[in-house]
Amino acid sequence: MLIPRTEYLNFLIDWKEQQIIKVITGIRRCGKSTLFELFQEHLLSCGVAPEQIIAINFEDVDNEPLCGYKELYEHVKSRMLPGKMNYIFLDEIQHVAHYEKAVDSLFLQKNADVYITGSNAYFMSGELATLLSGRYVELKMLPLSFAEYVSAFPDTMNREELYRRYVYNSSFPYTVELKSRKQVHTYLDGLYNTVVLNDIVERRRVQNPAMLKSVIRFLFDNIGNTCSAKRIADAMTSAGRKIASRTVENYLEGITDSLLMYRVSRFDIKGKEYLRLLDKYYLADIGLRYYLLGTRNVDQGHILENVVFLELLRRGYQVYIGKAGSAEVDFVAQDCDGNTEYYQAALTVREKATLAQELAPLDSIPDHNPKYLLVMDNDPPVSHNGIRQKYVLDWLIEK
Repeated sequence: MLIPRTEYLNFLIDWKEQQIIKVITGIRRCGKSTLFELFQEHLLSCGVAPEQIIAINFEDVDNEPLCGYKELYEHVKSRMLPGKMNYIFLDEIQHVAHYEKAVDSLFLQKNADVYITGSNAYFMSGELATLLSGRYVELKMLPLSFAEYVSAFPDTMNREELYRRYVYNSSFPYTVELKSRKQVHTYLDGLYNTVVLNDIVERRRVQNPAMLKSVIRFLFDNIGNTCSAKRIADAMTSAGRKIASRTVENYLEGITDSLLMYRVSRFDIKGKEYLRLLDKYYLADIGLRYYLLGTRNVDQGHILENVVFLELLRRGYQVYIGKAGSAEVDFVAQDCDGNTEYYQAALTVREKATLAQELAPLDSIPDHNPKYLLVMDNDPPVSHNGIRQKYVLDWLIEK
């Protein structure tokens, strides 16, 4: 099932044939390869000949002979058509040793339009980012948005039920084709272990994978709570698993570099400064939490926060946790022009005391930037002294 990824596809269309490398990053299995397929179909529909498209997936064993940069460059160069634009797609290129040399050399060819993907943040660090400085644009992909997920189930069930499936069964695109919870669990098991073993243990040279997995379980169980390496180390030590803060920090870097989780910093709204302590962590996919921890101790409020955070990322915002005096605002969202919006997420505010509690942090912000209260209450939109309350499932499918 090919689910349209319209916003991502439009990004590639907008940058087509521009003299710049298109880099697509995202956690494994979020849909990068499928996006390439969709874009290649678009090219063919626009009159591009099949021979002008050179596509190589480095997770395919057949392509192992091309996993050296010289072999890759010579192979692609030999297939390029002179006098015509060649569209070059290099999927999961982090498997190629010194791939940055091949990419840079292909970039220098005037009739090469280069697109590359990778499944972790490592491949855009170090040499590649330095070598290609100013010569690439990055598209950061996530698993399915709620709107994309809904599009895969036309007229089959109401949105509330789809939301429950979205967070429980996972937002990874392939899961929409699976028929049972057991199949979903098996699929997520393979995905999770691949990310942990390949993208974290191997890359960070983790000596104690069992301890790493314990830290991951802790983070999964504390999405939306403030954390630090010291707090995590203290909690693990109290539970009988002694670990140093420095080791935890190494694990945290590996977890975020794998794009399994996102570290979100805090921002002092009144002081207009970034705070270095007590970040929060959110998952790339909530289904992974249910896979790993089951349904115990589920805080649906933090689950909703996680969903809102990911949607703000998809819409192109830089996202922070807001501190307004002693109050905390769930999210401060800034767009590329520096415009700011504030978001609070809550399951329900139908009780007056709960409503007042959720509005208070937003009310305490002295500026007049847009403020939103996103709730699971399916009520008509309402404004509270300029704070716009919205049904979150409506907000999630807005264009």
